[in-house]
Amino acid sequence: MKIAMLAPIAWRTPPRHYGPWERVVSLLTEELVSMGADVTLFATANSVTGAKLRAVCPAGYEESSGLDPKVEESLHISQVFEGAAEFDLIHNHFDFLPLTYSGLVNTPVITTIHGFSSAKILPVYQKYNRKSHYVSISNADRSPHLFYLDTVYHGIDLEKFTFICEPEDYLLFFSRIHPDKGAREAIEIARLAGRKLILAGIIQDRLYYEKEIKPHLDGNKAEYIGSVGAEKRNQILGKAYALLHPINFHEPFGLSVVEAMACGTPVIAFSRGSMPELIRERETGFLVSSIKEAVEAVIKIPFLERKRCRREVAERFTAERMAGEYLNLYRQVLKSGN
Repeated sequence: MKIAMLAPIAWRTPPRHYGPWERVVSLLTEELVSMGADVTLFATANSVTGAKLRAVCPAGYEESSGLDPKVEESLHISQVFEGAAEFDLIHNHFDFLPLTYSGLVNTPVITTIHGFSSAKILPVYQKYNRKSHYVSISNADRSPHLFYLDTVYHGIDLEKFTFICEPEDYLLFFSRIHPDKGAREAIEIARLAGRKLILAGIIQDRLYYEKEIKPHLDGNKAEYIGSVGAEKRNQILGKAYALLHPINFHEPFGLSVVEAMACGTPVIAFSRGSMPELIRERETGFLVSSIKEAVEAVIKIPFLERKRCRREVAERFTAERMAGEYLNLYRQVLKSGN
């Protein structure tokens, strides 16, 4: 079976810091290669992989000035589909645009829908409904207008996350700085709980950061440390008393939630989107509906067993499990002949 893995090109695969879609593609690709699969990764030229790499875009357009995103995306996607006959299957992680090429080739296309940026993109998915094969990343992130092959939860490389039994006393916000992610709410929760908050992640909304976040940063009760790489991520997640995830949107998945639990760190999250699928209430964290409930949950964190958090990830959210489920779907699609 020859698989063409189509990655996004906003960032390198795997990303140095931010880039959740690229991170998932990398984890899946490397695990499939370790299982003996014949995978060609279509990504940026500076990507790092054990698969065969094909690229036309030199680097992620979010990391390189002078690159026009639409031009690079057009060249990138067309490269995959112009060579479609070389492959048994194309696995698309590039959102809806590659679907517009899928009717021009005989190679079956599986598309993992990593979320809907807007309802405006739904007509493209509807046009190719049942002609392409859709995979959701959580049951919460399914459109009633689409047919899905299956749901496959993201997986992580568990060995890259160190279990820490005895944490420090700070709370952690580990996500992009954007109103959707609830950085301001996290600051308020930590303030009312009387604990220090560390915030880590890229600033995606500069005005929001300047107005709602920066005024509260004093280096003592609230500290912003920027975007962190893999090594620092491991330490900052593992030593946290708890991860605060007070999201203001229906999040399709939430890699930071799984990564925190892998280190043994419980999660306090607003019960929206996929959170009830990822967090076991009163076992690996708390699902809350308000800042007040989140503050009350902070007090209850010592009653949770950090080993239970780690075990949950080992049982449900490993890259090996993810790759195995996708391999089964590949075989299912090829067997069906469409």
